[in-house]
Amino acid sequence: MAITRWNPATDVTRDLDTMQKRMNRLFNDFFSGREGDGDELMAGAWSPAVDVVEHDDSFVIEAELPGMNKDDIKISVTNDVLTIRGEKKIEKEDKKKNYHRTERSYGSFSRTFALPGNVKADKVDAEFKNGILTVTVPKSEEAKPKQIDVKVK
Repeated sequence: MAITRWNPATDVTRDLDTMQKRMNRLFNDFFSGREGDGDELMAGAWSPAVDVVEHDDSFVIEAELPGMNKDDIKISVTNDVLTIRGEKKIEKEDKKKNYHRTERSYGSFSRTFALPGNVKADKVDAEFKNGILTVTVPKSEEAKPKQIDVKVK
């Protein structure tokens, strides 16, 4: 192991510079609502925000799909995997506008969810309202919780 001389002037400055770059990246990512360096958004890749909730009788998946039509969304269930696919298209291109910043994402997406074996895959229901896609996956009867009364003797 080599012994190196510590020089506080250069070592601390280099460390502070690195820390400042990391903090800047952290704040930029936080306030822009994305993680990473953003290259995937620049390339047109995006993924809608999704909530998955389990109820006593079903699983409910809600996806935010603002600006999309129901015809642009495809839902399929294959081998206990639920897939939501779609494409958010640019409405129109205006050559006269001088955009200073564009943050809305466009392009195709695909989200997949592994379903447990205790669901009725053939009874999946979907509703699209106000930019929110709600997919309901009902549980089979044996998967639903049952109330058992305890008898006192």
